[in-house]
Amino acid sequence: MNKKRQAGTPWGVIGPADDAQSLYHEMVRHLDWLKVRRYSERTLRTKEAHLRKFIEWCDERGLTYPQEVTRPVLERYQRHLHLYRTPKGPLSGHGQIQRLVTLKVWFSWQVRQHRILSNPAADLEMPRREKRLPKHILSASEVERILNGADVGTLLGLRDRAMLETFYSTGIRRLEMIGLQLEDVDYERGTLMVRQGKGYRDRLVPIGERALAWVRKYADEARAELMPSPEERTLFLTTHGGPLGATQLSTLVSGYIRAAGMEKSGSCHLFRHAMATLMLENGADVRFVQAMLGHADLSTTQVYTQVAIRALKEIHTATHPARLERDVKKGDAAIDAEPRREG
Repeated sequence: MNKKRQAGTPWGVIGPADDAQSLYHEMVRHLDWLKVRRYSERTLRTKEAHLRKFIEWCDERGLTYPQEVTRPVLERYQRHLHLYRTPKGPLSGHGQIQRLVTLKVWFSWQVRQHRILSNPAADLEMPRREKRLPKHILSASEVERILNGADVGTLLGLRDRAMLETFYSTGIRRLEMIGLQLEDVDYERGTLMVRQGKGYRDRLVPIGERALAWVRKYADEARAELMPSPEERTLFLTTHGGPLGATQLSTLVSGYIRAAGMEKSGSCHLFRHAMATLMLENGADVRFVQAMLGHADLSTTQVYTQVAIRALKEIHTATHPARLERDVKKGDAAIDAEPRREG
């Protein structure tokens, strides 16, 4: 479980390589089945990593075949996940649930394929899911400081300003930004088409006038200078004329956040958090924010209502009895010798 695969190194067979009934080969068949049903490559890699961890754990305990995996075995594995420590610390409840759900789906598939008689994970109780708020939220003034850090007198600075403005205006995800095409921007209607977002869902979102102006300026003045091939339709390009990589984009955005003097950790998603929180604070209905973010479940969006604190702060200041009296003439806060009494 502690061995980390080096990047670019192919994953090997776990257990007997020539036994088609082993856990490993059942995993391979399951992943092929998911691929046919058009699961994304990223999802497939994640599922394979989760299944491999489990199969390695089983192999270390002499378990080779699906029929050997029982409910008590899975409960032992669940305890293992609870106690497991990564270099960053213990697995979160969400991380444990992801791994266990992957197993539930896998064994359910084996039942439907008549590989096993019953699903040993069917009644497995999941850990309680934490309801965590975003760790850091950027204020509107902080976002402006970050945006102003791009040197728009250069090709890449102009590109970066256009990307940062787009992140802030639309709240799209990192991979959605990378996948934007020239034709996805509708300057007349002021919209952005996000194609094949999370869950292979397309969505049309508004983009603000300021962000749209920066995107147009980049497209007109900088993009052609980055020398894309005539067939390249990706909107935001590297100096080599191709699309940015996910890690490259995260590093770039993190650099602007640090350069603005922010000690808040995060990257592209900070703009997504900021957009959602600020829209809610300014009175947007949570369902409109849900549509902007592309959340399938409203409960995912509602977490932002808990950090949209401005309206609640104003009510608290206006109504809570333990507050400072203000001298109208001097504008200074005067502390009462005695606390304010209700009634």
